[in-house]
Amino acid sequence: MKMTFRWYGDDDPVTLQKIRQIPCMSGIVSAVYDVKPGGVWSMESILAIKQKAQANGLVFEVVESVPVAEDIKLGNEKASLLIENYCENIRRLAKAGVKCICYNFMPVFDWLRSELEHQQPDGANALAFDNETVLKMNPLTSELSLPGWDESYSKDALKELLHQYEAVDEEQLWRNLEVFLKAVIPVAKECGVNMAIHPDDPPWGIFGLPRIITNEKNLERFLSIVDEPNNGLTFCTGSLGANPDNDLVKMAGRFAPRIHFAHLRNILHTGDKQFEEVAHPSACGSLDMYGIVKAFCDNGFDGYVRPDHGRMIWGETGRYGYGLYDRALGATYLTGLFEAIERNGREK
Repeated sequence: MKMTFRWYGDDDPVTLQKIRQIPCMSGIVSAVYDVKPGGVWSMESILAIKQKAQANGLVFEVVESVPVAEDIKLGNEKASLLIENYCENIRRLAKAGVKCICYNFMPVFDWLRSELEHQQPDGANALAFDNETVLKMNPLTSELSLPGWDESYSKDALKELLHQYEAVDEEQLWRNLEVFLKAVIPVAKECGVNMAIHPDDPPWGIFGLPRIITNEKNLERFLSIVDEPNNGLTFCTGSLGANPDNDLVKMAGRFAPRIHFAHLRNILHTGDKQFEEVAHPSACGSLDMYGIVKAFCDNGFDGYVRPDHGRMIWGETGRYGYGLYDRALGATYLTGLFEAIERNGREK
């Protein structure tokens, strides 16, 4: 297991110097943020991240994310060229020493929450999701700015994009994903890069858009499209765990050999399709973090891990879900879990 930490670049209030001070931290997870989806990243930009990480005693081996352009997900006439651009990004990242690329195939909207500062009994605040609130929203008219809403789209552009997706159901999205995988996985294999798809967050359709990376059955289907070790998963407990029907311990064990990256965090179910993000330990929420980590260790997981979204605690402000303090606590908790389970397994 290699513990890593998300870093959003020079504007991130959580600096590399602070990340370095977290015990057992090996590296950062970052990306080139000034190129639109579908564009090719410059080697200069990629190497700049690597050099800044190295200057702070950290490695840069995981990218999150190389965004998949909407034209690829739509499967339109622009998809072929944009897929080639994506392949070129894989090649360039491999040259810089990147070993794992996280990405998702969620149409239009990335991860979504209905509340950014949900107040908790201990005084912390955290991200929360209430499906009834989301169902009342109209993405074309809502004035709310929420994580996962792509602010790069104007209202007219977003309207047109949503109109195009009216012709894309789940099966069409699967077909478009297959085209993408059959083009990029051979390139990743040649370059020695593991591709790790992120589950849909939350793992059900929103605003009439299909979502397919949602449960055990669909993860199995995904892995079978290109049955190569390089075609793998980002196992996000918060995303998959939002649906209590997902048995995360079972899934972690079953898919461990194909899990290249793990986002580990806890959530508390508060109702039907309703949850809030909590501290990482099992006792703080609805997920069995110990059971998940043990399933990893018992089934050969040897990938990258990062503590996922954290609460805002001790008066910290900053990027919602990505403060320093709670994620640092999560990293040390997770490191302790892995050490204890791994040592117990060796000593039996």
